[in-house]
Amino acid sequence: MNKSGVPEPNIAYSPEHYLCRRASGPLKLDGRVDKPFWEAAEWTGDFVDIEGDLRPKPAKQTRVKMLWDDEYFYFAAELIEDQIWATLTERDSVIFYDNDFEIFIDPDGDSHNYYEFEINALNTVWDLLLIKPYRDGGPPVNGWDIAGLKTAVHIDGELNNPNADNRKWSVEVAMPWTSLRECAAEGRPPAAGEFWRVNFSRVEWQAEVREGEYRKTVNPETGKPYPEDNWVWSPMGIINMHYPELWGYVVFTDGDGEPSVFELPADEGIKWELRRLYYRQRNYFEAHGEFISDAKLLTGEDSWSIVPVIETTSSLFQIKAPSADRQSVFCIREDGKLWKE
Repeated sequence: MNKSGVPEPNIAYSPEHYLCRRASGPLKLDGRVDKPFWEAAEWTGDFVDIEGDLRPKPAKQTRVKMLWDDEYFYFAAELIEDQIWATLTERDSVIFYDNDFEIFIDPDGDSHNYYEFEINALNTVWDLLLIKPYRDGGPPVNGWDIAGLKTAVHIDGELNNPNADNRKWSVEVAMPWTSLRECAAEGRPPAAGEFWRVNFSRVEWQAEVREGEYRKTVNPETGKPYPEDNWVWSPMGIINMHYPELWGYVVFTDGDGEPSVFELPADEGIKWELRRLYYRQRNYFEAHGEFISDAKLLTGEDSWSIVPVIETTSSLFQIKAPSADRQSVFCIREDGKLWKE
């Protein structure tokens, strides 16, 4: 496990949530998101900058719909765009080197064993499994594929043509539970009333037209393209998507649309406070070369709802706190794994 520090996100804990309804029939994928199939699904709110309120709102709108049935988890994304371009055609290329749309899924919310999916306007995909976040030593499993994955892209305009009347591109994705359940609690798809942790990202590069083609805009001071923008559904408070604890809550509803509301369970607040102590414990090790068992030195003057118990060795730590009903205990360890006993 990497013992380096872990930057603490600069954000209050308030992830987005979405009530995911059951699909009323099969989906014929063509990339268009204006079909009757999607009428039952609400749009998410417009994407914001990955750092949230620390940065200006995105210049171009992005939003998503979701549905589910017994076979698939469905996604529809609409990306307003006047420069529609893509270059990568080989599966499992590093797709975010183009403008792209990305999906992140942590089925059981423990921040380990989660999925990343990226797609560009050429309908080229990159799907991978993360054993742990990069901060905790990874590694990514590039050879893992979503078996049975279905995708489609629709372009309202023309790909790679700066002279076209470009308006947007849209994406449809169907991910089978037979693949997604691999990292899920009890190895099964979700049931109505349960939630999975999910987030979305749009990577947007500054581009200009040179010699009749779109090219990334180069910073003359560095000779390299300007850094990409990262626009997301649920803000992270840090330029890093690999903090699964900050992703949104997708709640799966039954055929009657129940549950019809979502209230953040009290245990989720407890998990977040344990996560904050994990950041601080890792950062204490970075500064002092050891972990610390005195909780007061980690909590500082901040207000906390938990009274943590900390156990340490020279290279390991475990922090515990009771659940909201005090019938069980949540634990987190040095590699960020969080579980319930």
